[in-house]
Amino acid sequence: MTFAFRSILAAAAMTVCATAALAGASSMPTQYQPDPALKTASVGELRLRVGQACAVTQARIQNVSESSLSRKCDCYAGRTMRALSDEEVQAYRDTGVFNDTARAKALNAIDSCRLQRPSL
Repeated sequence: MTFAFRSILAAAAMTVCATAALAGASSMPTQYQPDPALKTASVGELRLRVGQACAVTQARIQNVSESSLSRKCDCYAGRTMRALSDEEVQAYRDTGVFNDTARAKALNAIDSCRLQRPSL
């Protein structure tokens, strides 16, 4: 594996924690450090990360392969990112998790895209 690919995998793994903000807990984990790459990521790059985190999280919840969820997670990531305000996107960049208003939008996208909500 190339260094860049490993870096992307590591970033995706960190995003999984962030997207337990996929709708998850109401407060940020105390030991969590957001990926510094979030600060400069484009909205398109953020969308990809959210989609990857969705696939990992949903595969675990549903006990299926990540690849089987690509269409639904693309739906989720696209709907979520389109719904976020500039302030919500910036909050995600700053913290690595969705804030309360963004989390509500993410939950709507989960339902619209027929994914399972993570348990709290």
